[in-house]
Amino acid sequence: MVLPTGTVHNGRLIIDGTRITATAPQNAQIIDVTDHYVIPGFVDLHNHGGGGASFTSGSVEDVLRGIHTHRLHGTTTLVASTVTGDMDFLTRRAGLLSELAEQGEIAGIHFEGPFISPCRKGAHAEDLLRDPDPAEVRKLIDAARGRAAMVTLATERHGGLDSVRLLAEHGVIAAIGHTDATYEQTVEAIDAGVTVATHLFNAMPPLSHRSPGPITALLEDDRITVELINDGTHLHPAALQLAFHHAGAHRVAFITDAMDAAGFGDGRYWLGPLEVEVADGVARLVTDGTIAGSTLTLDRAFRRAVTVDGLSVEDAVTALSATPARLLGMDDTIGSLEPGKSADLVLLDSAFELKGVMRRGEWVVGPQLG
Repeated sequence: MVLPTGTVHNGRLIIDGTRITATAPQNAQIIDVTDHYVIPGFVDLHNHGGGGASFTSGSVEDVLRGIHTHRLHGTTTLVASTVTGDMDFLTRRAGLLSELAEQGEIAGIHFEGPFISPCRKGAHAEDLLRDPDPAEVRKLIDAARGRAAMVTLATERHGGLDSVRLLAEHGVIAAIGHTDATYEQTVEAIDAGVTVATHLFNAMPPLSHRSPGPITALLEDDRITVELINDGTHLHPAALQLAFHHAGAHRVAFITDAMDAAGFGDGRYWLGPLEVEVADGVARLVTDGTIAGSTLTLDRAFRRAVTVDGLSVEDAVTALSATPARLLGMDDTIGSLEPGKSADLVLLDSAFELKGVMRRGEWVVGPQLG
């Protein structure tokens, strides 16, 4: 078992109902998982869909299918992300997603766009981008009915810093991303209240010796948690190692940035109003080949972290569970295996292949121990 204090061999985990407990109930069922890892359920801060379903445009049934797809891969807590759209559409979308948050299906809403830079737009429709007017940012917060978890902004745009302060005042994570900010502008944004770097390295100026840019500012400041997409496409392993070296696992959150094709397969999809071609598991815009999110699931991100990137199991667990749980303010109930917390766990074999998923005390994927 991977615990906050380290890995315990030949340990025992007791679950009573939906919670981890310190005392075994009478006549408790015993499941022998010798030679397996038991780790906390994964927490994904940034996810646009999966299983052929989009969190931005799908029906309630579609969204639930996407959520379930990621649960099958170990993500027991998920924040649903939108992509750039017009404000009326996004406010309506916030209403639908907030209902699912109230039902406990998702942990909140992440608005990625439309307040981002056209210079670093990635797979966002340029004609729908706009300055982060605090009044419009407030409109999204209100539409989310207390369920807005995070907003990604290009903070150098007009109104960016005021919007960051507004988000901080309302307890919503202000994230800098899809930005063309300088080093100095990024420092100013952090001082204003930014606490997250949206998929660090991607959709922002590269690090340079005379123009260190946002990457340097974000890595050097202990107030910032950096998102990383560990799929082997978005980041070179050396870039990931650089982030871990400077930030440490307690400031890294692995995310999927997944789109509809995650857990579904290659083919043509839509990401907001933009058409995407997925080939060999890599999603790119049909128009110009820009990377358009990922098809990643967090079990793959974990396995890659320990088998390719050389991270310790404990650091990978921190980046996939404890750090994002803390960032969401949910570390009192999720993110680690401790008495009193939700019985959310992932079972892995010695090769780090997923063999079971439990959420709130119920098996999503029953233990496969044969």
